[in-house]
Amino acid sequence: MLKTATKAARRENDEAGGAAEESASDLISAKIAELGDWRGKTLAQMRGLIRQADPEAIEELKWRGVPVWSDRGIICTGEVYKQIVKLTFAKGASLSDPAGLFNASLEGNTRRAIDIHESETIDEGAFVNLIQAAVSLNKSKASKSASRPEKGGPNTSKANGTSGNGGPRLLSGGNPQIPKGDGELPVQAYLAAAPGWKQDIGRQLDALIVRAVPNVNKAIKWNSPFYGIAGQGWFLNFHCFTKYVKVAFFRGASLNPLPPGESKDKNVRYLDIHEGEALDEKLVTDWIRQAAALPGWTP
Repeated sequence: MLKTATKAARRENDEAGGAAEESASDLISAKIAELGDWRGKTLAQMRGLIRQADPEAIEELKWRGVPVWSDRGIICTGEVYKQIVKLTFAKGASLSDPAGLFNASLEGNTRRAIDIHESETIDEGAFVNLIQAAVSLNKSKASKSASRPEKGGPNTSKANGTSGNGGPRLLSGGNPQIPKGDGELPVQAYLAAAPGWKQDIGRQLDALIVRAVPNVNKAIKWNSPFYGIAGQGWFLNFHCFTKYVKVAFFRGASLNPLPPGESKDKNVRYLDIHEGEALDEKLVTDWIRQAAALPGWTP
């Protein structure tokens, strides 16, 4: 039932075609207008520079309304917070930044971000160069992926953590190997890389969690998506195994009714989801809400 619903949604998206892109651009414009303060002006400025740097960039809204610009892969996202406008480059760690624009998310191996505060100015020429470098990197990776021989199987690039087709390497059980990181981007990278029915389950779980806990924090740790509340710790994660997806409730022993799977840790309870099993969304959503209200787990 889950697979049928997913395929239907994909068909609907395909039929929408160019109208979906136009609608996304209109929604971004509306988002900018709705802000009505320095953040809207700043986001509009950066959007204009992105379009100047790459007129072919595709505009989308993802992850609860975050503007995303793509060309052969994600270039960057534009998140708006109370104090900052954040431009996150999906492959920023691989880009040369001679002007030193990157000032956030500097600790990871993949992403880099630019945090812009009120009254701050940005070197527009350097930003345009950075966008063009990101696009060139995406095109280069896409070209290499297209020309790479198929021999050697899907896991030939172990040294850099990628599969033979340029995507994340799948570990045992079909679990994606994703660099650790906080926020939406690494979690979405994990979901996109999960194989077959496991991806469907992962996306279903992610959607349930976001609906049940709108202020949820996300991260990738130990090649697993983690979900938590700021200042409260993590309440749930899940992981792909060969025959099932395992959902861990870190305070599961306090949930009612108890999730079925036991753990060596007296506080933890598990839910194992196998291929073809229908997920009881009402029950799982109830567990998610209960778990998010409890003190979470802190590594």
